[in-house]
Amino acid sequence: MDIGEMTALTDTCVHCGFCLPSCPTYQLWGTEADSPRGRIHLIRQVADGAAAPAEIAGHLDTCLGCLACVPACPSGVKYDEIIEAGRTMIEPTRATADRVTRAGLFALFPYPRRMSLVRNVRPPKWAGATARAAAGIAPPAAPRVRLPRRVAARGGARRAVVGLLTGCVQRAFFSQVSAATARVLAREGCDVIIPRSQGCCGALSLHAGRREQARRLARRTVAAFARAGVDVVVTDVAGCGSAMKEYARLLADDPRWAEPAARFAAGVRDVTEVLADLGPVAPRHPLALTVAYHDACHLGHGQGITAQPRALLAGIPSLNVVEVPDGGTCCGSAGVYNLLQPEPAGQLGDRKAAAILSLDADLVVAGNPGCVLQISAALRRAGSRIPVRHTVELLDASLRPVAHS
Repeated sequence: MDIGEMTALTDTCVHCGFCLPSCPTYQLWGTEADSPRGRIHLIRQVADGAAAPAEIAGHLDTCLGCLACVPACPSGVKYDEIIEAGRTMIEPTRATADRVTRAGLFALFPYPRRMSLVRNVRPPKWAGATARAAAGIAPPAAPRVRLPRRVAARGGARRAVVGLLTGCVQRAFFSQVSAATARVLAREGCDVIIPRSQGCCGALSLHAGRREQARRLARRTVAAFARAGVDVVVTDVAGCGSAMKEYARLLADDPRWAEPAARFAAGVRDVTEVLADLGPVAPRHPLALTVAYHDACHLGHGQGITAQPRALLAGIPSLNVVEVPDGGTCCGSAGVYNLLQPEPAGQLGDRKAAAILSLDADLVVAGNPGCVLQISAALRRAGSRIPVRHTVELLDASLRPVAHS
């Protein structure tokens, strides 16, 4: 993004302050520089040459990128594009120690095999805050589910042919969720294609300002699904869906990839979107549970998907869905935020856990693996054993009568 584009985007902010109550870091600290309009002002100062990127890096780093300010803004400010550009701008100016930490993190997280190798490693006491934070949220070891290249539609006529993104964090830590997604889609009449050549979609890199790495991963993702011959690409990860729907913008200046990326982005759907649009055909079986539904930020704020997950859960007999009192406030996960900013992430996680524990819920449900990890860790700190599951795992359980006979 050039200076002119940055100026035009930041000019849309009229500094009205409607974003302030929605911003988690402003809620924590009440400082203007750690609010959306404050960060926009700082980025504009850099664009105008009145400040150096290194001077504002700390305030941009404390932004979760949760996008709660976007629907709260009456002026339609594209804060998602502004913060992404601001982070890309400051990335080359980081201090050496910070660059080393982030380089190590992003040499690991976009690659599921590398994550799988280190998931059970516990850092020594002298390890840095990022390593300690990673150990604190890591899920228990579990066998990885290996998915076939194709899962055929079951029952009746085939209703759709879809591709399934297995991603990086999901593939390394939550392969059982991808397996559940494939089963649910198949039971609802979809042929599910799972390309072997896919990998990380680039969401973590994009949201952290590592634009070139994100572009490389985006090209690979587009190519993998183009070869698979599917028109719809399904994801069960909120952050991935939010990023992939932006591929047209991310690769707009790439002569070779701009058009394929735009076609790809137009066909990306969250699994709950696909299932809600198709409508149920497979019979649901009762689940006598009370579940607290948590809106993942990049699903609710980023993609505007709030009704579909609730409607799908409401279609499960005997299931009681209750709302978390703090609504759409971020749990503190935010990609790799809880690793790079563990203190505020922990505070937000503890607030989320307290809100959940005010309910009489048997289970917490969310549509993003980062939220599952973060909320699980916060509940453990609070001494609770309430499990946290992905939305599609509840749907899968309701479609498997053998589990309820």
